[in-house]
Amino acid sequence: MPKSILARLSGSASLLSVIIAGPALAQTGGQAAGQDSGGDLVEEIIVTTQKREQNLRDVPVTVTSYTGRFLQDLNIDEFDEVSEITPGLIIQEQSPNNPAFVIRGITSDSGSAQIAPRVSIYLNGVDVSRSRGSHFELFDIERVEVAKGPQATLFGTASAIGAVSVISRKPEEEVSGEVQVGYGNFDNYLARGYLTGGNQNVQGRIAFSYRKRDGFIENIAGDPGSQSEGGVVQPDLNGIERLGVRGSLRFTPNDNFIADLVLNYEENNDTGTSFKSGVFAPTGGATDPFSFAELGGAGPRSEEVLGDDELGIDREVYDANLTMQWALNDNWTLTSVTGYREFDSVEVFDADGSQAIFAEFAEDATGDQFSQELRANYDSDGISAFFGVNYFTEDGEQRVPFLTEEGTFLQCAAGVIPGLPCVAPDGTIGSVTLSQGQPPIFYDAEFGNTGSFDIYSAFADATVNLTDRLEVTAGLRFIYEERESGAFARLPNSVLTGAPLIAFGNVDTGGQVLTVEDDFDAFLPRFNLRYELNDDASVYATVAKGRRSNVIDVASTLDENGNAVADPTFIPAEIVWNYEAGFKARVLDNRVDLAASVFYQDYENFQVTILDPDGVTRPSNAGTASNFGVEAEVRGQVNEFLQLFGNVAYIDASIDDDPENGIFAGNRFRLQPEWSTAAGGLFSYPITDDVKFFTNATWTYRSDVFFEIENQQVAGLDISENDVHLVNLRVGFAATDDQWEVNFYANNLFDREYIIDAGNTGGAFGTPTFVAGPPRFYGVQLTGRF
Repeated sequence: MPKSILARLSGSASLLSVIIAGPALAQTGGQAAGQDSGGDLVEEIIVTTQKREQNLRDVPVTVTSYTGRFLQDLNIDEFDEVSEITPGLIIQEQSPNNPAFVIRGITSDSGSAQIAPRVSIYLNGVDVSRSRGSHFELFDIERVEVAKGPQATLFGTASAIGAVSVISRKPEEEVSGEVQVGYGNFDNYLARGYLTGGNQNVQGRIAFSYRKRDGFIENIAGDPGSQSEGGVVQPDLNGIERLGVRGSLRFTPNDNFIADLVLNYEENNDTGTSFKSGVFAPTGGATDPFSFAELGGAGPRSEEVLGDDELGIDREVYDANLTMQWALNDNWTLTSVTGYREFDSVEVFDADGSQAIFAEFAEDATGDQFSQELRANYDSDGISAFFGVNYFTEDGEQRVPFLTEEGTFLQCAAGVIPGLPCVAPDGTIGSVTLSQGQPPIFYDAEFGNTGSFDIYSAFADATVNLTDRLEVTAGLRFIYEERESGAFARLPNSVLTGAPLIAFGNVDTGGQVLTVEDDFDAFLPRFNLRYELNDDASVYATVAKGRRSNVIDVASTLDENGNAVADPTFIPAEIVWNYEAGFKARVLDNRVDLAASVFYQDYENFQVTILDPDGVTRPSNAGTASNFGVEAEVRGQVNEFLQLFGNVAYIDASIDDDPENGIFAGNRFRLQPEWSTAAGGLFSYPITDDVKFFTNATWTYRSDVFFEIENQQVAGLDISENDVHLVNLRVGFAATDDQWEVNFYANNLFDREYIIDAGNTGGAFGTPTFVAGPPRFYGVQLTGRF
């Protein structure tokens, strides 16, 4: 490592010591709101990050883990809410179709079928990382594990910088169940539950979740007084309607064999995302992202071209997972994990964020994935190891239709008629055709990309106890990839100009998909040392290599004969080396757990996604980058009634400030705050022999962020957000035997206004858009268990 980096690592020791000695700030394991803690001992957390059950304190990797019951007690049922209490993790959720997973400053959110994810998202041991298919409802969950740093040996090729692993609850022999219903503001309805039972050999479980809430940003499009009065009345923005159903079957014919079959189905019908223009105000309104908007109203051809005449998303996901485990003897276990996932989503959005029929888009994304892993585990007193092979295949397509009114587009994009505004102060729309008394001329086009991947890998990982207190871990994954990328475009000529209004960086392919293929391979190692200071404390160090796959970015162009041909851009694999040291301990008579780590990451060929002048997102090589950070967590059981938790993270992540990195030199990573922290507690106290009172609360803080890697204003507007503080509160009563519960909750208790995204596709058209974060949500929930 460079001396300057060693100096930064050394200098961080004092910061770590302050964090470790500070008040209780960390994750918690998941004591139920109505349960006694069983004393003053902090709960043990068991994880399977290293493909075997281990106490969290014994894992030489920085991992944060929560039980499903803990998340339920804090009223957390979405990925972005999990990230609010997890150091080093940011999850931005514009919609179920467009989540962004950020671990230690590195964002994985590309919807292109040609680009590999950076963060592995695992559901029951199966990789579901593709952006448009990675979102799922968090219900009936056993636990969530967040592993930070490259984890190729443990979580496959997509874990260039970390992994989020979700494990659903398994069937049980004893018959039990739970039903929860709720109602809140914005007509927020909730219904979820499960039923499980069986016999010694076969157990089953069925679980479901249904959530529906009106949008919290009013949309006046189609209403009286709007510019599209008499047209389709658009629903309010940022509403949700999400259904999830999961069936699980466990087969245990003997003590040596377990088979788990899990089937998932999810359906999302959310209303449109509030991409509100920061330049053009709605009729009678303002440009701030928190007041009403006027989005949609794309005219009579919207349903034909975009797939729906209302903004929003229509998404279905099917998922199947079969895990079989054989205990061959006391030392050897063989595991097979088979997974299949299929998603189909159409999202209609107003990219310009105004009442003008200027830049109306949809995204039609489909994909299917299949994976098969065979793994052998060996465990003895002196060594724990696993090795195996994995096959992963994926086919995906992203189709992007575009719709505009020609006269409006020419006026808004080029100002053809001097002095005629795109959107006037009174809300009326400027159009070349309408200004001349002509009827509207609607123009539509589309472009898209395809991706087909076959990835073969072999891996091995072993932990050896060199002494009673020192262990060393080494792992290696070899991967071989066959990748095919494709592009297609339909670009008719404009009636007014005689040429395509917008080319999307392509030429018309006449319906043909133009493809380019190549193959790649790589070795990805990891090394860990762990030393036990005593029975309750240990330190560890790790060096690991991560890799984001090469990109074959295919567009279309004309050859010398005027024929459409593939125009590929080859972007080399992004490589990261992660250097990390950490400390884990249990102190104060087993009442407090501590964890802290310091890391440095060195990147080559840092891949970024930029928005080019044609309004198309393109991958690009930003050169070299570096990332330095410190994370710490503490959780403590103050007494049998009170548990405290929290965390803090400092992350300095940016493109290296070197001339060869061009326009990106010195820029901070997008979506990543320098500082983030969270703190909270769970309090439960019996008020009678049968009833107890409880209250759970969290406070979260994030410093300012940039939403685009360029770190620059667009149309004179900041594409960033200042620091944000949020407080969530939950209070209620429960039976001492945990059979029933009633609670009242308030998320964003003080109704803080903040944005979760800015810039977006509208930035390429001179009208950057801004997405409002959730306001105060409050309501009541009733739960019954048996």
